[in-house]
Amino acid sequence: MNGERIKLARKRCGLSLRDLARKMDYIVTAQAIGKYERNEMTPSSEVLISLTRALDVSLAYLMAPQAVELGEVEFRTKANTSARDRAKVETAVLESVERYLQIEQILELDSAAWSRPNSMPVSIAEAEQAETLADRLRDQWALGFDPIPNMTELLEEKGIKVLIEDLPDKVSGFTCMVRRKGEAGVPVIVVNQRVNLERRRFTLAHELAHRMIGTRHAEEPALEKWCNRFAGAFLMPSVHLQREVGQQRTAFGYQELVDLKRFYRVAASALLVRLEQVGVISRSSLQYAFRTFARGWRSQEPDPLEQDSTAERPRRFERLVYRALAEDMIALSKAAELLRQSVAQVERGLKGPTGANHHDRRADKREEEARLT
Repeated sequence: MNGERIKLARKRCGLSLRDLARKMDYIVTAQAIGKYERNEMTPSSEVLISLTRALDVSLAYLMAPQAVELGEVEFRTKANTSARDRAKVETAVLESVERYLQIEQILELDSAAWSRPNSMPVSIAEAEQAETLADRLRDQWALGFDPIPNMTELLEEKGIKVLIEDLPDKVSGFTCMVRRKGEAGVPVIVVNQRVNLERRRFTLAHELAHRMIGTRHAEEPALEKWCNRFAGAFLMPSVHLQREVGQQRTAFGYQELVDLKRFYRVAASALLVRLEQVGVISRSSLQYAFRTFARGWRSQEPDPLEQDSTAERPRRFERLVYRALAEDMIALSKAAELLRQSVAQVERGLKGPTGANHHDRRADKREEEARLT
């Protein structure tokens, strides 16, 4: 057993050594748990069972070797996040990505083969270059200039892992690289599950910019400004936006703005800023809008997009697990472990609401394995 697994799960739960000992009803001491984490002692089977319950992980998870490490974390606004918050988030990312890499390895997929153009990342010196970079990426990904219906699906299709986690309130998201020993890094974007759908999409585009823009000589305030410009241009290309609203405008009605923000699936405040960036409205018109009718739009979204359970949710990992399960490459119990669901839930996902097994002759075998697990 690798003690790093216990430490990783403990930090993900935000527990100290003493907290974990208390949660385990003191069947072992905090000092003993520390020795387990440092591989100085091996827990008994009774302690292992108690650890799985206290940490909400499977026995297989604790027994598996630690395979991935986190690097190149772009966790901004560090002054507003505690070390404990950061540790909790980063360990949750490691645990989630490791499960992702496991299923890709089972299916013999290349985790590190993501579609970053060969010419990127690039160094830029001004906001207009971020605009050009967004257009170049759209061109190289053959996206045209139409609105992007689902940013999450797009990024996952291009090989970027997208996770939704419980982040501190002031952090919309961050990007990082996760590596297996001796292998190329896998890019990951993490977004805050508490933010609305409009902000989530913008955050995904903003964090994509951090993967595209070289950060070697950039100061953080300037870099954040460039990433915001990239995100606006990527979600609302100037050519398309000007075609929809005209080259220059002196006024907008409320309903037109609401229809536009829903068309591009962005925040109304981001739409107004974008209209000024492409020259449709003047700087003074933008400032007037935020002093008057759009005064509260940054904190309260007008006519928000529907927040259903599937909108902009990462779905690829789940699809891969069910693919491996349907092809009999993993057992039902393994699928449940990877998805962090009960065997009954996964079985319903496999067979559907009617319980039909689609004439799968291997269904009886899977059911038997689940009973024996």
